[in-house]
Amino acid sequence: MKRIAIAGGIGAGKSAVGQRLGQLGFAVIDTDAVAHDVTSVGQPAWRALRDAFGDAVLRADGTLDRVFVADVVFHDPSSLRRLNLITHGYIGAEVMKQLSSATGTVAFVAIPLFRPEHRDVFQLDQAWAVLVDPDTAVRRLVAHRGFNEADARARLATQMSNDERAAIVDRVIWNEGSLDELHVSLDEALRALELVRG
Repeated sequence: MKRIAIAGGIGAGKSAVGQRLGQLGFAVIDTDAVAHDVTSVGQPAWRALRDAFGDAVLRADGTLDRVFVADVVFHDPSSLRRLNLITHGYIGAEVMKQLSSATGTVAFVAIPLFRPEHRDVFQLDQAWAVLVDPDTAVRRLVAHRGFNEADARARLATQMSNDERAAIVDRVIWNEGSLDELHVSLDEALRALELVRG
């Protein structure tokens, strides 16, 4: 079974790609969803985060206040490093578990913050990136996710540029147009690996 990472910054369209791949019958592992699961109430990562950051990171019902945590780590690089040190091991172990149990010809792993070392960690065959012009990403974040423009641009500024991301992947899928156009580009990428017929 091939293993392919899907990378891309905020607002690029990774979720749309993952949804389409799932509709086509491919196994798709979303590391954001895995992160949500491993930090749910009572899980070891949840306890470690509570111990590291205190009860301030929890809602009244005990669940992790993800908006608060995101705001804290966005403004404090040391907190981000601590968060990553706590969560990445748990996330990686669960992703590997899901990869091992996946069936079919290929499994896709959506990794928003893809780095070259992920190739070895997850034993990847390829990495693809969904890219979009930063101004398009900002418009999408404002229109569909409730960001104001300043926050959207600040979030994008903390991530890799398109050139940096393109340099560490095997294939780029541009997502500047409609959903149908994105599907066409994705189908081309799949055909190149003979994963669909067309």
